[in-house]
Amino acid sequence: MATPSANDSLRISEIFFSLQGESSRVGLPTVFVRLTGCPLRCEYCDTTYAFSGGQSMTLEAIMAEVDKHGAHYVCVTGGEPLAQKNCLPLLRALCDAGYAVSLETSGALDVSGVDARVQKVIDIKTPASGEAEKNLWGNLQHLAPQDEIKFVLNDAADYEWAKQVLQEHELPQRCAVLFSPVQGRLSPRELADWILRDHLPVRMQVQLHKLLWGNEVGR
Repeated sequence: MATPSANDSLRISEIFFSLQGESSRVGLPTVFVRLTGCPLRCEYCDTTYAFSGGQSMTLEAIMAEVDKHGAHYVCVTGGEPLAQKNCLPLLRALCDAGYAVSLETSGALDVSGVDARVQKVIDIKTPASGEAEKNLWGNLQHLAPQDEIKFVLNDAADYEWAKQVLQEHELPQRCAVLFSPVQGRLSPRELADWILRDHLPVRMQVQLHKLLWGNEVGR
């Protein structure tokens, strides 16, 4: 691995150790690297504190902080991590260091440059998010079997829209698909009933970290 330099710095909101609350890796002890900044403003965003602030850290400093926790899994998230150009070198460095790396991205930015070893979790924005027009549909061509597509659903209209996208793009044939309810707006039980009614080939998920710790930052 190339020696990191000051030119590899990123703006970081937080680095913390917790259980993965979403995706197929739910429940696994994971180090989260949350990058600052996001070009989207989803109506139900639960990480608005990551829009600004944070601190500038070199790639070397980030790697050292991640190493302190002694975990195998690392999740790079945001904000929107791909909004920072040095996210790609960070992902490569983490993979080179032997970590199992996942990237949580809005899908509004090009994922074609993401290291093939990284598991991409792409959040397709629904109409209720207010940012559906930002979806970069070309990203679907860069999905690998290890990747995952996520829909965060606010209501029945979102569900019907996601179901149509699921079918039009044959998403279950590309990778795993996750349906998740917006906390406090769509009942998890209601979403589960819809999925069963329609026999959808998707994984229903709720946010484990919120069940355990509520909306605490850094958990």
